[in-house]
Amino acid sequence: MESENTLLWVVAADALDDYFLRLTFNNGCVKLFDCKPLIKQYKAYSPLLEEKTFHDISLDGWTVTWKNGTIDVAPEYLYDNSLPFYDVNEEPAELVAEKPATYKTK
Repeated sequence: MESENTLLWVVAADALDDYFLRLTFNNGCVKLFDCKPLIKQYKAYSPLLEEKTFHDISLDGWTVTWKNGTIDVAPEYLYDNSLPFYDVNEEPAELVAEKPATYKTK
């Protein structure tokens, strides 16, 4: 696990459609977290089924919260169980410009 030796926290969050969160962490990584498994598995997250509640997110300085901080998810859990949306550790793809082809007509 990448987050074991690094203190991580969420610095920005957006609630997206279909119960996804786009999360930006203090290390610069942007990740996509699917809340559906949490909502289905744990009763404490069932209020998030109401779309208005799900989209009413806040940050408490460490992580995402809902309902005035009564519902939250550990930032390490969010990080470890998210898919990379953008990873600062990845090398950017280099732009490749091909030389334009030249055509001769007869």
